[in-house]
Amino acid sequence: MDPETLDNERFINLPVTEPSGLPVAPFIEDDATPHERLKLHRHFRSDILPDARNLIVYLPPQYEAEPDRHFPVLYLHDGQNLFDPLTSFVPGRTWQVREAADEGIAAGTIEPLIIVGIYNTGDRRIAEYTPTRDWKMIGGEGPLYGRLIIEELMPFITKHYRTLSGPRHTGLGGSSLGGLISLYLGIQCPNVFGRLAVHSPSVWWNHRSIMNHLRLTNGVVRPRIWLDVGDSEGARTLDDCNRLHHQLMREGWRDDTESAEGDLHYCVSEGGRHDESAWATRVGPMLRFLFPARETGQHSI
Repeated sequence: MDPETLDNERFINLPVTEPSGLPVAPFIEDDATPHERLKLHRHFRSDILPDARNLIVYLPPQYEAEPDRHFPVLYLHDGQNLFDPLTSFVPGRTWQVREAADEGIAAGTIEPLIIVGIYNTGDRRIAEYTPTRDWKMIGGEGPLYGRLIIEELMPFITKHYRTLSGPRHTGLGGSSLGGLISLYLGIQCPNVFGRLAVHSPSVWWNHRSIMNHLRLTNGVVRPRIWLDVGDSEGARTLDDCNRLHHQLMREGWRDDTESAEGDLHYCVSEGGRHDESAWATRVGPMLRFLFPARETGQHSI
């Protein structure tokens, strides 16, 4: 099916309940990771998109120590760049997600959570991470990629790990085009993804078409959003993110600098470039905003 024929109403109402009975692609688990609490699942195969991809799953320190406890989940794109310096786009440079999560959890500022890194598929990354077709660069398989996550990947994670369900406990995030597709899927599926990490998003894609999708949020529950950009990423990128921030405010999001109940945080990082090292500096603050430690109810299912 052509991604452009997927109407918004159908996409917003995709179910994410108990996965029993749903088809799940086969996985092979491999423990060859940089840390014992990182679990690698090779060759995730989908009935929706053609390419296989790996998954890497971070488990918090409490996962084994508290076997009856269930945890929120954050799904992140470009999984090979998050944890392992050997697989990162720039060898040796990662987002240092495990380190940031472990540090915040130990300090009591971040709720213990599961983090799932979804590897990109190389040449088809642009196609999968873009919500609309661009006349020159094509793309536009984002809705299908969203279905892959919701219909196939999330049921697998829920089946094999102790997760909390519902948008309050489910996040999605990424950088660049990964930030763009995270924002798009969060807007389209607020009943699925209640927390969005939007790092240096490619707002420019298809003449800033993402701005038009923001207008679909009227009357719909809004996800909590972390938005950031570096001031050394180029004038256009910075201007686009400023525009996006203002548009989100017009659509009803409340900036946390203006309200204690704010559901939007906008960070302009001084000296920040468009790379893994820059995004690594923002992982800890992002996790603290999207998944702050709760004083009560941490063990609820």
